[in-house]
Amino acid sequence: MSDIEKRLKAIEKRNTSVELDKAWETSLARKLLIALLTYIIIVLFFKAADLPKPYVNSIVPTTGFVLSTLTLNLFKKIWTKRK
Repeated sequence: MSDIEKRLKAIEKRNTSVELDKAWETSLARKLLIALLTYIIIVLFFKAADLPKPYVNSIVPTTGFVLSTLTLNLFKKIWTKRK
């Protein structure tokens, strides 16, 4: 295998990896996992702090966090168009 063929294979392998990373970053599964893990962490904190209704009260900060992460792509698109 020539040097060019080796380099081409390496580039194709890297492109496949980058495409998979991009698919994960934009997947619904990732977004749901972030929401679930955020909710669990906040519930644990609220319970440790002995705050009232930790399961219900954890919904608000979780929703805020998830909404803020979902809007990042929108702001990224706006920012990149200005550059």
